Amino acid sequence: MTGLTRREFLKRSAVGAGALYVSSLGFETAVARATTVKQHLRIAGATLSHSVCPYCAVGCSLLAYTRKNGDGSTELLQIEGNPDSPVNEGTLCPKGASSMELAISKRRLHAPLHRAPGATEFTEISWDDALDKLARNIKAARDRTFVTKDDDGNVVNRCEGIAFAGGAAFSNEEGYLATKLMRGLGLVYLEQQARV
Repeated sequence: MTGLTRREFLKRSAVGAGALYVSSLGFETAVARATTVKQHLRIAGATLSHSVCPYCAVGCSLLAYTRKNGDGSTELLQIEGNPDSPVNEGTLCPKGASSMELAISKRRLHAPLHRAPGATEFTEISWDDALDKLARNIKAARDRTFVTKDDDGNVVNRCEGIAFAGGAAFSNEEGYLATKLMRGLGLVYLEQQARV
């Protein structure tokens, strides 16, 4: 057996450990090539559209791939994170990763549902009926819980029976408009998901 110096042993150990580390990261060229080919075939000829995740205020960028069908309809093929975005750099949280299911789920509702008091089943109603019912309920709750003066006799003009929780996907303008509307109704309890 030839003599192995300490220096040669350390060099060989470092090279071996480095090769093991790199291979564990997935830098195998055959796997990388196969993944690229498979993805290319799945979305070949698709139209690329840029979008923003609707779930929170972070604003992660999405890439949506669509294709026109023969009947003129558009089919959504895939949604993924945009690697060129400085916000999410191509990554998505579990909610953002499920964006495709939000768009094409067979369980997605296309009309409002209403369950009458005492009923066990929901029935489909029109949007006009749903908005009228919502407006009536807001008016009734506001009339029932509106406080004009506090215990000390100070004029407060506030509604304590309704709270408003804004969505984090609101733009600044939508948030401003919603806040003005709720303050106009006298609401005191306003919350925003993005504040958390």
